[in-house]
Amino acid sequence: MGQKTNPIGNRLGFIRGWDSAWYGGKNFGDRILEDYKIRKYLHARLIKASVSKIVIERTLKNIIVTISTSRPGLIIGKGGQ
Repeated sequence: MGQKTNPIGNRLGFIRGWDSAWYGGKNFGDRILEDYKIRKYLHARLIKASVSKIVIERTLKNIIVTISTSRPGLIIGKGGQ
């Protein structure tokens, strides 16, 4: 049997980007755990919004979470309230 690789790994940098964009430094494990908890919470909270992808970008003081969904009205609210 041959060794199988994940097809997303073959596409990184060409067709698809990373799901998290940040540099970990010394707190690498803590940030991975925090990203996992953010994704788990958002998937549970937005189960009916058909979330396809969550991208997390970090700078020194800010965290930017980008949610790709097919039903943005459930997340934003009626009329963008």
